[in-house]
Amino acid sequence: QVQLVESGGGLAQPGGSLRLSCAASGRVFSTYAMGWYRQVPGQERELVARVTRDDRTDVADSVKGRFTISRDSTANTMTVYLQMNSLKPEDTAVYYCNAVQYGAVEYWGQGTQVTVSS
Repeated sequence: QVQLVESGGGLAQPGGSLRLSCAASGRVFSTYAMGWYRQVPGQERELVARVTRDDRTDVADSVKGRFTISRDSTANTMTVYLQMNSLKPEDTAVYYCNAVQYGAVEYWGQGTQVTVSS
């Protein structure tokens, strides 16, 4: 089992910045990748960015150059950060932390709301 605790999110103005954090604990030694997805009501959940244990990253074209994903690891924890700059109203969504283990078992955080509005 992996437990995911998200923090960050909230309200930002267009052009502003926010930082999301997601701390994983439990069987993190089996975690292959962590990342962030987002979902708008009525739409499918989409990948924003993810980072693997060997620091390979995937970033959605819609946020490339504006969002940066990074991670920290200890023996028992793994934390992933999403630095979101130059925010746009279309970035408004619920953002979900995701952890994928070897063997394709997935875990999800509870979600955190990001709202970009003036």
